[in-house]
Amino acid sequence: MKKQVWIRADEGDWEEKKERITGGLESGADCVLVEAEDVDKTKELGDIKIAAFTDNADTAADIIVIGRGGEGDGTLPLPVDMSNSRDFEQLATLRRQKKSIAALVVIQDKKYEKFAAAIGTECDYLIAIGTDWKVIPLENLIAQLQEKEVSIISGVRDADEVKLALETMEHGSDGVLLDTANPDTLKETVKLAEEAGVEGIDLVPATITKIEPVGMGDRVCVDTCNLMERGEGMLVGSQSSGMFLVHSESEESPYVASRPFRVNAGAVHAYVKIGDKTRYLSELEAGDEVTIVNSEGQQRKGIVGRVKIERRPLMLVEAQSKDGNTVKNILQNAETIKLVSSNGKPVSIASLKEGDEVLVHMEDTGRHFGMKVQETIIEK
Repeated sequence: MKKQVWIRADEGDWEEKKERITGGLESGADCVLVEAEDVDKTKELGDIKIAAFTDNADTAADIIVIGRGGEGDGTLPLPVDMSNSRDFEQLATLRRQKKSIAALVVIQDKKYEKFAAAIGTECDYLIAIGTDWKVIPLENLIAQLQEKEVSIISGVRDADEVKLALETMEHGSDGVLLDTANPDTLKETVKLAEEAGVEGIDLVPATITKIEPVGMGDRVCVDTCNLMERGEGMLVGSQSSGMFLVHSESEESPYVASRPFRVNAGAVHAYVKIGDKTRYLSELEAGDEVTIVNSEGQQRKGIVGRVKIERRPLMLVEAQSKDGNTVKNILQNAETIKLVSSNGKPVSIASLKEGDEVLVHMEDTGRHFGMKVQETIIEK
């Protein structure tokens, strides 16, 4: 699950708030937390989810935030009986009006942690802001609410706190609420959130068993809105059970200029792995999401900017993994098309020969409409 980045922009004058909001927009944050009177002005700045402190169900905000001026922030004393809680009463009223609700709780001690766990079972988001103790309360909340339909958003001020919140108890919080005006911290937070929300993927060496020209056909170049580096590419294959790591055109070549945004991925029929699913290369179009993978198995999201399908000479490449399974792909027959060798370096298919080892990803389940299924599927 993707980790969320919220930006706190509810304090200071409008120019200070505006700077934080625009910084969030430019960095790719998911949500901004603002005052109720700033919702309309925030919408004018760009397309981003808005959370607002208000009890007005008619607000244009996407998420209503309760807890300020109540028990959540310590303004009112914690109730002995939750039926006497102002925050719970406000939440129940808004819930009846089918609003998306976040509850803010400043964790001052164990009693506030218990209050946060209780109200977290009733809202869509729990904004938990630690004071002196940060890790233990967050661990406890994650453990208590892991089976509930609530996203825990942890209050943070710097990159170290972001990393800690997103890694606590392995799963980490579902997101962070960043309270800083530092643009570098904001960019680092978004980067950490993107990395934390994606698991690594297993890549194994496979031995080339066949490489031969097969004639003319239609191949797909996937041009992304992202620059790729040495070792990065996409997982592509003729079968969903096994895919080659096809290298990007980020390498310099005596034949053409490097195009680090491009993966010349294979023929139109081939599968490309995107997250936990697959799609046919021929289906991709501008605006679609793709998964960029490096030689270490680390993944990140990419966005398709353009897809080029052109008729070119093609080459069949087959390899066998150590467990005896065969992987196939059909690629354009050109020097600039590269796979990734078992040592992590790009290798051109023009110099590839039987016995060489390249990196592949293997799966033991079949696919139906791109989704994993436990059934017998034979692909040759």
